[in-house]
Amino acid sequence: MADIGKDIERPLGQTLRAQRSAARGISTGTLVTTIAVLAVMGVSAAIALRDRPFRKPQEIAVSTPKEAVAPAPAPPAPAPPPAPAEVAATSPNAGTSMKSGGPQIIHVQPAEGDGAPKAGIVIRDPSTLGQDLKVAHIPDRALIEASDTGPLPIRAADGRRPFDVYARPWSGARGARVAIVIGGLAVSQTGTQAAIAKLPAEVTLAFAPQGNSIGRWMQAARQGGHEIVMQIPLEPFDYPNVNPGRNTLTVTASPAENLKSLHWALSRTTNYTGIMNYMGARFSADAAAMGPFIAELGKRGLAYVDDGSSARSLASDLALKDGVPFVAGDMSIDAVQERGEILKKLDSLEATARAKGTAVGIGSAFDVTVDAVTSWIAEAKKRGIEIVPISAVAIDPQKG
Repeated sequence: MADIGKDIERPLGQTLRAQRSAARGISTGTLVTTIAVLAVMGVSAAIALRDRPFRKPQEIAVSTPKEAVAPAPAPPAPAPPPAPAEVAATSPNAGTSMKSGGPQIIHVQPAEGDGAPKAGIVIRDPSTLGQDLKVAHIPDRALIEASDTGPLPIRAADGRRPFDVYARPWSGARGARVAIVIGGLAVSQTGTQAAIAKLPAEVTLAFAPQGNSIGRWMQAARQGGHEIVMQIPLEPFDYPNVNPGRNTLTVTASPAENLKSLHWALSRTTNYTGIMNYMGARFSADAAAMGPFIAELGKRGLAYVDDGSSARSLASDLALKDGVPFVAGDMSIDAVQERGEILKKLDSLEATARAKGTAVGIGSAFDVTVDAVTSWIAEAKKRGIEIVPISAVAIDPQKG
């Protein structure tokens, strides 16, 4: 009742304001709570929206249609470097014979890979290489001069000599070397055939100009790997009682007459490196006769092989003067035509080669000589003797 009285005594509207304050307090608390809840939800949403694109960026545009883009074509793989054979085939020098022209400079490209040889320059001089044996029987047209009697050997316009081009290749080693020349081929058909067939290819063969079918035998010999020379009949001291044969060069003939006889002999065949005397002790000792003869050999790029039968020969000095490659024989191997004696001569030839590096033996195409030489060479090779062509032991003034 007291409370009721107090309520009556209060000014009008006082109680109502108290109720409104209470109501306002409730609303404020509720509002604060609501705001707090909303704030927590907003922060959570912000965090969620902020993290998701970094975790899965592709989900941002999940609902956006994607434009199809064609993938770019892969670049073509680089072509592999050409193999050495391909480089050689496309090189400006490919297919050029080493026999054509003077010295050639060949640029060598480096190969790929570790340990491959480095690039370099190789200088090749055709005068240091013999003709390919596969085509050795085919004359080089650049080395031929036409004449009334037949083809004559001549220096090529680029300076190459028959001595260089028709030489048989050899190892170039410094060991003991023996050169053997077997002469008289083309005189006997059966003997010539046997000599070409039986003798090792390293043996040099000498053809007699008076023989028959020399062109055919030359081809057979060259295809068999032999180097060849032409024998030229020169006047001996007891001429004409001892006659070397048709068109012998003599001391009484004029230089023109002797050159005509020389040209006849030279034109009998082709593809030889030089000439060898047949007899000629008197002719080779006469400077007036021998001088023009040796000079003509120099002009034509031929070597001179002295069989060593005359100690009075002037060939060595004249050859040096006229730039003619020169070879002197050390001994005749078959002056006595008996197998045992020939083998003794060959053994002596080997001893000479071991002593001074080279030795030259001269023989003829007798059956006994051919058989003895063939068997001896087979054994000599086992002892380390190299059998070389006559050009391999020549003293060449043009090469120092």
